[in-house]
Amino acid sequence: MKFRLMDLLACPYDKHFPLELYVIEKVRYERTFTFKSKPACELYCAFKGVKVEELKGSDPGCDECIKYEVKTGVLYCPECGRWWPIKDEIPIILPDNLRKKESDLKFLESVREKLPEKIVMGGKPWNLSQPTHE
Repeated sequence: MKFRLMDLLACPYDKHFPLELYVIEKVRYERTFTFKSKPACELYCAFKGVKVEELKGSDPGCDECIKYEVKTGVLYCPECGRWWPIKDEIPIILPDNLRKKESDLKFLESVREKLPEKIVMGGKPWNLSQPTHE
């Protein structure tokens, strides 16, 4: 997932923007891109983790940002508490009823040490504080 995607994503449930991004693993690719203007993002620069207005017109490193992909991570909505995995560079943003609980919990268990407790033990639609037989 490109960092730049965070400039577009909002929570599908409550429309909160921006979502929080927790990067567990990122991959660097050798690529170049010519931006018409910098910063390239309009509202939120996930590479620096700030709103674009806070950059006050300075270049946040767009030429470097474009070289990275988030391979593994989590998107989190601080408003409703939902989280979504990023696996193999793909954010898996599905409605609760289409998510696979067993797969999500297995993923969460595998990355639990690299995420805040609010996700691991309190995230929605499920978390590791819940019995696995639900």
